[in-house]
Amino acid sequence: MRKTLLSTLCCLLAALGVKAQTPALERVEPMSWWVGMSNPNLQLVVHGSNIAQRSVSLSYPGVKLKAVHKVENSNYLFVDLQIFSSAVPGTFPIKFKKAGEKDLTYSYTLNKRDKSAGRAQGVTSKDLIYLIMPDRFSNGDAANDSFNNLREQGIHRDSMFSRHGGDLQGIMNHLDYLKNLGVTAIWLTPEIENDEPHASYHGYAVTDYYKIDPRYGTNDLYKKFVEKCHSMGLKVIKDLVHNHAGTEGYLIQDMPMKSWVHQWPTYTKSNFRDAAVMDPHASPMDRKLMQDGWFDHRMADLNQNNVYVQNYLTQNHIWWVEYAGIDGFRLDTYPYNEPVYMAKWAKDVKAEFPKLSIFGETLVWSAANQAFFTQGNTVNRGFDTQLPGVTDAVLKDAIYEAINGKDGWTDGVGRLYSVVAQDFLYQDATRNTIFMDNHDMSRLLSMVGEDITKYKSAMAMLLTMRGVPQMYYGDEILMKNYSNPDGLVREDFPGGWAGDKQNKFTAEGRDKKENDAFNYVSKLANYRKGTTALQTGKMMQFVPENGIYVYFRYDAQKTVMIMFNSSEKDQETATSRYFERIGDAKKARNVLTDEMTGLDKVTIPAKTTLVLELIPGVTH
Repeated sequence: MRKTLLSTLCCLLAALGVKAQTPALERVEPMSWWVGMSNPNLQLVVHGSNIAQRSVSLSYPGVKLKAVHKVENSNYLFVDLQIFSSAVPGTFPIKFKKAGEKDLTYSYTLNKRDKSAGRAQGVTSKDLIYLIMPDRFSNGDAANDSFNNLREQGIHRDSMFSRHGGDLQGIMNHLDYLKNLGVTAIWLTPEIENDEPHASYHGYAVTDYYKIDPRYGTNDLYKKFVEKCHSMGLKVIKDLVHNHAGTEGYLIQDMPMKSWVHQWPTYTKSNFRDAAVMDPHASPMDRKLMQDGWFDHRMADLNQNNVYVQNYLTQNHIWWVEYAGIDGFRLDTYPYNEPVYMAKWAKDVKAEFPKLSIFGETLVWSAANQAFFTQGNTVNRGFDTQLPGVTDAVLKDAIYEAINGKDGWTDGVGRLYSVVAQDFLYQDATRNTIFMDNHDMSRLLSMVGEDITKYKSAMAMLLTMRGVPQMYYGDEILMKNYSNPDGLVREDFPGGWAGDKQNKFTAEGRDKKENDAFNYVSKLANYRKGTTALQTGKMMQFVPENGIYVYFRYDAQKTVMIMFNSSEKDQETATSRYFERIGDAKKARNVLTDEMTGLDKVTIPAKTTLVLELIPGVTH
């Protein structure tokens, strides 16, 4: 009788054009995994209408169903598996059963780990990183510009906050350009799905952690992008956002539990004061506001004290490395994260990929503030963060002060000397990423008043200083602007779109000044690529005198002397006080001009940085 009534109801609904709701699995994440991982435990997030009403079963040699967790929201199950070393690659069904209803089945795949050489190889001080916003670099596939099922429609290149159409294929089309420039590693701002209604181009409001944004390409294309980069000797860095998620993602729209994000009685923004995290006298509420406040109305602040959130994020990041073979992680808004979890996260990731590089974004205002977040407990934090390096914003500011400021005891080049002298705060300062600008700040050229001499000096220091140098797309062709609003520094690379009036990917498309800048950066970057002294060599700096700052990078193969004149006039300086590093060298080669110069006295033009390779034992 019951079946008859149900059949009659279904027929009536069909006649009225109403489809009956069929129970379905919306998602299982991670959607696949690998055998032979260091950690045998795996937690699946299962999402579907009232999925918690179903029991879970599976049978596969070497895989054990350890536990099934029901949470506040009945649309979720968290399924714990143990994958033993005896498990072999293959596919097996996971069944979700409910009496009186059809079983739901997910075919789960365990893959073999890819142990090929050159995967997850790490990014180090041997590299030069080139930062790209994919939406603003090049449109290689117009077919993926817009999708009807996504909230933001179309491309509008005349709007700084809309999507412009750049994609992975566009970047792949210009890898030769980057290779010629001397780049060895590419960092993309987040390329995974941001299905937000406004300003979705920037990538920092994630709505699907396991999916490349279709306007950039597909997961398969991303994997091919990494493989092509590796085949050309280029590494790839993936940008991760632990702190927050886009509010349109399913995990926020249909949260597993209220504690998935930090909840407040009303919308509460972070105070953005990193000092509250490290201040021994800090108000607990100030610290809570810093770490638990939201970044933006559309960026939900994730609760990293929630173990389910922890497992989800960590597994997702491990998944991407194993899937695509990427070489490093840049961690967005690092100080806002839960510190104990982040230390555990780093250990878990490094256990799977020992060579993978990690650096955290710390836009703070002193060397001590930066060192607080780095590994080794070097500043008495009380525990080891396991974070190898940070973005060295303090060095950036010091270089600008040296170039733009007036000479003084702690001003001008004095500040730069002092900042580098504080490297004792870090376990290893060479693991810090050094830079002059990025997608969140004013561009280098504008910061030096569009003075090409100052621009070259900054580039020379960036490419010869200790650490891992990173430059921002377009700096090499003199792209400029200030970051108020930030969209002004996120302009399209000229020539990246069909129909662009100028193509600055080619020498013919650049004007004289742009080619001069490109050639300057390229020559020094490629010199650095072949000079271990600038990659892994030691550094010795000398107290500045008369506005002249001198430091050396050296190893058993070469010694490079870098001399910066911060004054407004040319200066001739004797080099006798640098005898400790000059040794018996009498001459040097100017790396940028290839001219030979004597070393008794050196004339340094105003605001200029000389990069001189010493010629040992030359007496004539």
